[in-house]
Amino acid sequence: MNLALWIVAGLLTAVFLIGSSKMFVPRETMAAMSAASRWVEDFSPGALRALGALEVLIAAGLILPALLDIAPILVPLAATGAGVLMIGAVITRLRRGERATIVGDLIYLAMAAFVAWGRFALVPFS
Repeated sequence: MNLALWIVAGLLTAVFLIGSSKMFVPRETMAAMSAASRWVEDFSPGALRALGALEVLIAAGLILPALLDIAPILVPLAATGAGVLMIGAVITRLRRGERATIVGDLIYLAMAAFVAWGRFALVPFS
């Protein structure tokens, strides 16, 4: 179970690091990339930078505390934060009527819930 939690946390870290590119890519460029990225039109550039920064913090919190053995309780807390962020993503997609692209967000939500539950209850860091 420990290995599965590490793998899922690593995958989530990669997803959130890639997603944090919204800090550097202009909003118009992101919106033109694909239909799944049209949601950025609803947010200001400052809000997108804040979301990107939050994603970097989540990515760091999913791996670094356990890897460095410094405050490993931050891992399930970061996973909980990732879950809250994904709930916001699902709500945004529902409000915009983007039901076809909601599946990825739900998968990431399930992965974050798995890591949070696993690190809080199943295999906590001692």
